Amino acid sequence: MSVMKSTLLICTIAGCWQPPSWKLSFKYIIIYRTYAMFLTSLLYLFTISEFMYIILNADSSDDYTDSLYMLLSIFVTAYKQVSMWINYKRIMAIINVLSEKLFASCDSCEVTIQEKFEKMSQTNTSRYLNIVMLSVITIFSMSIFTNLMKRNLTYKAWIPFDYSSPAVFYIVYAHQLLAMVTSGIVNIACDSLLCGFLLYICCQLEILEYRLTKMACGQYILRDCIIYHNYIFEYTYAVNVFARIIAIQFVASAIVVCSNLYRIFVAVVENDYITTLIISTYTFAILMQIFLYCWFGNKVKLKSLHLANSIYDLEWRTLTVSTKKALLLIMNRAKIPIEFKSISILTMNRDSYLNLLKLSYSAFNVLYHTR
Repeated sequence: MSVMKSTLLICTIAGCWQPPSWKLSFKYIIIYRTYAMFLTSLLYLFTISEFMYIILNADSSDDYTDSLYMLLSIFVTAYKQVSMWINYKRIMAIINVLSEKLFASCDSCEVTIQEKFEKMSQTNTSRYLNIVMLSVITIFSMSIFTNLMKRNLTYKAWIPFDYSSPAVFYIVYAHQLLAMVTSGIVNIACDSLLCGFLLYICCQLEILEYRLTKMACGQYILRDCIIYHNYIFEYTYAVNVFARIIAIQFVASAIVVCSNLYRIFVAVVENDYITTLIISTYTFAILMQIFLYCWFGNKVKLKSLHLANSIYDLEWRTLTVSTKKALLLIMNRAKIPIEFKSISILTMNRDSYLNLLKLSYSAFNVLYHTR
């Protein structure tokens, strides 16, 4: 069974994932790396232009908030893309381990469990793709019908040359839109991949529960279940390669949501409904991005705690004393939930998501009362 096939396809389109089969052709390597460098240059050039605008040209709170949210969003996206390339081998190992002997399906029931979680991963990727693309299309359409008609750029930026001529203006304008579209695709790729890994941890925990049930019926060896449980923990630690990305994403999202709430308030006061629609759609996509991290992180936590309950429900009366002792050790370890933490502070669960919303709203209140 293919693992996260649709997600990896989006990663390939985003310039984050070179298919392993392409390594056999030097021509494909050159073409794809050139394509990836082109997308990366779009993101970093846009990040530099936004940063320089804030340093050199922004002279009011409105200018700062107009530029800050896109600067942070593009910066985090560029960081994600580079991190995917730097950790390419580690991510490849995380994917390949799912096909190794211990993680491979042993019977039709385990195949059914894997297919269920693979379908969940594809559905999650599809829905997230629709949400982000809706935001991108909204910004793209509104920009063409408003900014382009007035010969204004979609985003305020520092441009170190004269772009008043039509040809140069259209190049700069197209660069901003391409960078925005690239940002959306890279975010879909990286976020869906991480959520897919979290789903597969849940998948392995459910398969372990099934194998423990078979073990109680004398159809499986307890030693293999213990080794499998340890492998799941090792796999979890390997997935934590995304820890830094999560930390940066949380901090940036809190600032972006706060900034966007302020911009929505200003747009509503000024009856600027087009800006209100654009920023509201974008803010919803950002909130959904963090929500996915926290939702699936919380799902892993609950699934890991459920393992102890599953062991408790076994037919203990039919087990030997040594088997009972081994199961008690697994239960004690399962009482400590699997949680994804970044810099030992941020935890991916529902409480973290609520805290992010509270923090963003509190910061918005400060901006509102000092306006």
